[in-house]
Amino acid sequence: MDTARAVSRDLLQEILADAHRAPTHGLTQPWRFQVFTGPSRERLAEALPELYDRTTPEAARQADKRAKLSSTPRLAPVAIAVAARIDPQGKIPEIEEIAATACAVQNLMLSAHAHGIGSFWSTPPVVMSEEFTCWLGLDSTHRALGLVYLGYAQAGLTPAETPRHALENHVVFHET
Repeated sequence: MDTARAVSRDLLQEILADAHRAPTHGLTQPWRFQVFTGPSRERLAEALPELYDRTTPEAARQADKRAKLSSTPRLAPVAIAVAARIDPQGKIPEIEEIAATACAVQNLMLSAHAHGIGSFWSTPPVVMSEEFTCWLGLDSTHRALGLVYLGYAQAGLTPAETPRHALENHVVFHET
């Protein structure tokens, strides 16, 4: 992604409004987005390795994973932390709130694509941890679900085509 080419606030608002149109059982609208742009990406890039150290036993830590947590927020002009609010006394099951939030992320990514912006959803364990949720300032009714990175392709580069299995391998029609 071209880190020098910012995604305008107006365009981010439009992309997030598209995300906000996701289906939601009971109209709970559980998705929560925290958008990191400009210098705030540096704060995120510094926090992630620290949280990794706190949440990963020393024997299990991997230098390359730690380094990637620090570098990835610096590689895209926008990082969006995604969380779902789960009401422990609510009538909507947690899985449905997570599914609704995933639908919102799908809308967000499709909208970004329609505007010529690349995206990817990153889910290393540290960004799905309670510690990351707390770092975001969210309470225990929230569940962090990863980071979505957005940005324009670097000049001269075109996004890679992602190969797919044949559709027939994933669909069964029941007609009688």
